Amino acid sequence: MSTTTTATAAPAGRRTGEQALPPRRLTQLQTLESESVHIFREVAAEFERPVLLFSGGKDSVVMLHLALKAFWPAPVPFPVLHVDTGHNFPEVLAYREATVDRLGLRLEVARVQDYLDDGRLRERTDGTRNPLQTLPLLDAIRDHRFDAVFGGGRRDEEKARAKERIYSLRDEFGQWDPRNQRPELWNLYNGRHAPGEHVRVFPLSNWTELDIWRYIAAERIELPALYYAHDREVFRRDGMWIAVGPHTQPREDEPVTVRRVRYRTVGDMSCTGAVESDATDVQDVVDEVAATRLTERGATRADDRLSEAAMEDRKKEGYF
Repeated sequence: MSTTTTATAAPAGRRTGEQALPPRRLTQLQTLESESVHIFREVAAEFERPVLLFSGGKDSVVMLHLALKAFWPAPVPFPVLHVDTGHNFPEVLAYREATVDRLGLRLEVARVQDYLDDGRLRERTDGTRNPLQTLPLLDAIRDHRFDAVFGGGRRDEEKARAKERIYSLRDEFGQWDPRNQRPELWNLYNGRHAPGEHVRVFPLSNWTELDIWRYIAAERIELPALYYAHDREVFRRDGMWIAVGPHTQPREDEPVTVRRVRYRTVGDMSCTGAVESDATDVQDVVDEVAATRLTERGATRADDRLSEAAMEDRKKEGYF
């Protein structure tokens, strides 16, 4: 990592004690890590009932890793929450359970299937469930009285996410107004909120996909295996390779083939596409991401293709 930032440097010529201390320099990744750790500690100090969204995807895995660092050697002082669509990748759910057990975390799960079973939600005609997560998420926030919700959104992912502040206020209905956001000057975060409102917090806002992968490599963070190249039965739909599975079956005009693929993002299985890749380890993925010209969501997420403003419309309603 070539880019460096001076964190603490004594004025030129000034000595402390017998010898001047050498300037302390942080790499780009260390600067990003330091900012994220600061955000976690700020939220823990300002809010009463934070929660961290944890799905087993790479961004939430990195976010949890940073939270562990922020409070070590004490345990993470808040629970983790997953909105389970019922169409999640089995590998990711297994990773989620193993991580929660290993770290002794308290896991809360809001299930879309419960809402479909009792009629509060209906299945979509396109078969995807990602957009159905909003109501279970808002109900979980209200029922547990969470006042700060950590999410792994990054500004480089998608234009609506680029508009978010690091502290992003939601009203009493969980809604977001992108035209009415508080300024954040000199890294001063405003956590003020009225009863019923809550704040979405994005510790990874200033990270890029490449930063995430370089950090995973540097910290040797384990991920679900589907992030690395493997042979899988897939079919082509809307320009993406969709995996054959219990919730994703090909139509008559969609022939099944075996391809060497990996996933850049892991949302709902029915709306997330794989990319062809030979990247079998973390360094291969770093090299691949550094060379690509397509964003991860633009390349692999059908739910972002519903309209030009699909993500922003969902976020205004309370989606992450």
